[in-house]
Amino acid sequence: MFPILETERLILRELTESDAQSILNCFSNTDVLRYYGQNPLRNIEQVKQIIRNFAESYNEKRGIKWGIELKGKKGTSIIGTIGFHDWSSEHRRAEISYALFPEQWGNGYATEAVSTVISYGFNTLNLTRIGAVVFLENESSNHLLTKLGCE
Repeated sequence: MFPILETERLILRELTESDAQSILNCFSNTDVLRYYGQNPLRNIEQVKQIIRNFAESYNEKRGIKWGIELKGKKGTSIIGTIGFHDWSSEHRRAEISYALFPEQWGNGYATEAVSTVISYGFNTLNLTRIGAVVFLENESSNHLLTKLGCE
């Protein structure tokens, strides 16, 4: 069963095909992609395949990706995504990635979500190492990770 995580203001839940348009909007936005290291998504079918890939990755214990939803706004669009990729149960490590829609930047949601997912990784998945690849120019993300104890 896919884990649902809750914070004071957020619900981290499994992505579904109903999230496809929100994901397309986010990951075709040049502001979001500036530091993400991927090409813009082009169409809904591409996004639906990515969502299916996330589900397969979770089932095979290679990764996990949550949609970030505001608490009390169930059924509304997600405000971003967060998750682990390159997850190795054997080596007890994973890399974290996250993205919020620009209109949600500066509200502390990324800190709340990243903190919760890191805790889940160490305490539930029994990871001993969580890494992150961050562009040097991405000062906000570098600051967030440093604030949460990453080196």
